Amino acid sequence: MPFLKVKIGSPLLLAIIMAAAVPSTRAQFAGPAPGNDSGVNHPLKITTDPALLFPPEREPTIAGGDLLMVHIYGATDYNPTARVSLDGSIALPLAGVIRIQGLTLSQAEHAIAEHLVAGGMYVDPQVSIQVMETPNQIITVTGETKGPTGIVPALGRRRLLDVIAAAGGLPSTASHVVTVLRPGQDAPLVIDLGNNPANGAMANVPLFAGDTVVLARTGVVYALGAFKSQSAIPLVSNSPLTVLQAITIAGGPNYEGKREDTRIIRTEGTRRIEVKVNMARVIAGKDPDPVLQPDDILYLPTSALKAAIRAGGIATLMGVAQLSSYITLNQR
Repeated sequence: MPFLKVKIGSPLLLAIIMAAAVPSTRAQFAGPAPGNDSGVNHPLKITTDPALLFPPEREPTIAGGDLLMVHIYGATDYNPTARVSLDGSIALPLAGVIRIQGLTLSQAEHAIAEHLVAGGMYVDPQVSIQVMETPNQIITVTGETKGPTGIVPALGRRRLLDVIAAAGGLPSTASHVVTVLRPGQDAPLVIDLGNNPANGAMANVPLFAGDTVVLARTGVVYALGAFKSQSAIPLVSNSPLTVLQAITIAGGPNYEGKREDTRIIRTEGTRRIEVKVNMARVIAGKDPDPVLQPDDILYLPTSALKAAIRAGGIATLMGVAQLSSYITLNQR
């Protein structure tokens, strides 16, 4: 068999050198050794217990920092304004210092009336309290919203969808699985808003002062490598994303992409699993179209020879063709 003659500086030699210089995909995404599973990245379990989702209505309670105005029915000259101290007490004229932290408004009104009667100033005062300012009757919203996240007043009855709307609503990048952190509960509430408005009543749970609503970002799939557009593709709730759909969103493969060597790189716990996909066979319907999961990396390697041809343009392509013809003639 005759030896293959390759001239120095030829396109074929350049392609061989580039192929040897490109690191393998497997080495690039090796990850931790199999079996080292720390049990992380477990999916959230949706809360379905009605007793947790729809607890009995609760009255707001007074806490330190609240600014209160006290009225007595029929006594226009008694309407002091005072702020509840950090120890939960309030100082009022004719009543003295009263501890009212943790009391509802009706309980606090009754306690103030008792102190006024004990002081001998009133026989049967009808006390009413108006909350002027409160740093405690609030619901905190954080995470992925259209508007600025922050504080939503919790005075009156508030529902989850009302609070999300007050925070600006959900953008397309927000997950429809919402987490509610509630004081006094060990586990958070995990609520699936879904995409069907008819089921919205089940997801529109009541919220209370002190609750924190966490709006997470939806899962994404990363398209890397020889795609026309390398990007993070957001996943839509209840709508699976397949490899071909992700490739289409990424603009399709470039000329130099090795379609038969497409890779899905998936993280499970602390392990990384690499799955090889033949894009050409999937397009032809000969292989199934795999469904991607959140945080999957869809990687399309680059063919060194095709990259060299593309970089050199038509001149390189003609040079490779001439070299191939020369090799064929010498082998005869």
